[in-house]
Amino acid sequence: MAAEKPKTENLKWLTARSVKWSAIDRFASQALYAVTGIVLANLLTPDEFGLVGAALIFQAFAAIIVDSGFSYALIQRKAPSLLDYSSVLWFNIAISLVLYIILWFCAPLIADCFKHDMRLIPIARAVFVTMPLNASAIVQINQLTKQMNLRPVTVANISSLFIGGIIGIAMAIAGFGVWAIVAQSIANSAFKSIFLWFTSRWLPLMQFSWAALKSFFKVGSGMMFTSFLNTIFLNIYSFLVGNQLGMAKLGYYTQGDKWSKMGIMSLSQTLTSAFLPPLSAAQDDPNRFRRLCHKMNRTTAYVLFPAMIGLYLMATPIFHTLFGTKWDLSIPLFQLLLVRGIFTVLSGLYTNYMLALGHSRAIFTMEVLRDSIAIIALFATFPYMDIESLRFPVLGIEIMLYGQILAAVIAFIFHLIWACRLCSASIWSFIRDNLPYLAITACIAPLLVWLGGLSWHPILILLAQCVVGASLYLIINFLLRSKIQQEAIAYLQGRVS
Repeated sequence: MAAEKPKTENLKWLTARSVKWSAIDRFASQALYAVTGIVLANLLTPDEFGLVGAALIFQAFAAIIVDSGFSYALIQRKAPSLLDYSSVLWFNIAISLVLYIILWFCAPLIADCFKHDMRLIPIARAVFVTMPLNASAIVQINQLTKQMNLRPVTVANISSLFIGGIIGIAMAIAGFGVWAIVAQSIANSAFKSIFLWFTSRWLPLMQFSWAALKSFFKVGSGMMFTSFLNTIFLNIYSFLVGNQLGMAKLGYYTQGDKWSKMGIMSLSQTLTSAFLPPLSAAQDDPNRFRRLCHKMNRTTAYVLFPAMIGLYLMATPIFHTLFGTKWDLSIPLFQLLLVRGIFTVLSGLYTNYMLALGHSRAIFTMEVLRDSIAIIALFATFPYMDIESLRFPVLGIEIMLYGQILAAVIAFIFHLIWACRLCSASIWSFIRDNLPYLAITACIAPLLVWLGGLSWHPILILLAQCVVGASLYLIINFLLRSKIQQEAIAYLQGRVS
């Protein structure tokens, strides 16, 4: 037992370091992304954001095919070889180039999907350049994540976003319109890939092995199909909004979706990058694995509920502070997407448990089930999508999102049941991990609502809500002796000293 302690302590330190750098990455990246987004949102129109949003729908699907799920399989495997990494890299690059050529010729068909808007043809062809650029850096990110060394990834993300943001803002000010967003996206991908190639200090073999790829197929194919279905789930709404309601409404939806994803996806990606490696390392020890799951449940709940509910309650002062009233139609969409995001993050957390245990078939089954429920809800609300009034101009989109929230809740329940079964844990024990932090947030929420109703300047309301909400949350957790908060503070103090 004594011999295991150093290994356990080292894993805890590596996990804590991963969480720290992942959090720095997300916060700094989202801060840069937010600054750039705020400037561009004030300079460009909803119609221009809608055009780029339409092109990104198809890029998202192509990115899944490029990756093919092998990055998940590499993380899940305990000790991938240099030939494994090299084969995946060459496969990713080759597939990305083939897909780019196919999509280049399909650009007119993409324009036909959005009321024959010919402006989409050159925009789509330019945006798709990011595919081979991103493909060239997938393995480097995977290796560093596997090593729990996220510092180089953080530097690459922050640096590329900074450079891309400068390019995008400069072009927007110069009057390039929608091409400012396109240039920003390409610059982000290009510089990120360059930084990772230089900082990872890894060179691939000039070899390719089909046998190596086949060895990843069981986990990789399941995750590819899962990711593909998940991408459909995330992008079908943008497609339908643009197809049925036009670029302007798609622009409003895209803004609400983008700003909500800044919190949702950042948290989800942080959990995956920080939690999956230690979970994979403990996959052969059921008791230790279950203890890790409970601790990760509590860690997620500690951050998730105050973050998402707080953003929901502060939505109006946030948008008014950043954009004035230009994007008010995006506010209710932003709020509803945050609610759905709570259940998306929790379902993603439970998916990590399944992935760490190698149950890719269970993950695929859950994804099919979730998307089936979402499609049923979508069909039920689709006839009402074009409903609008002077008071509620995007009411039809709101109805669609209410249906998706219900679908996300049902899918979450199935994810919870299946994850508990695989982890040999009771459903109540997983729910109990979440309840304290949900209850604390619920107690603070009425005060934030009251502050939001004051006739102050939006900046003052926002500052008051942030300071009061965060202070009360920390104080209440301190008084209740939250172990998660204690460990977070102890780690930070240890690092400082």
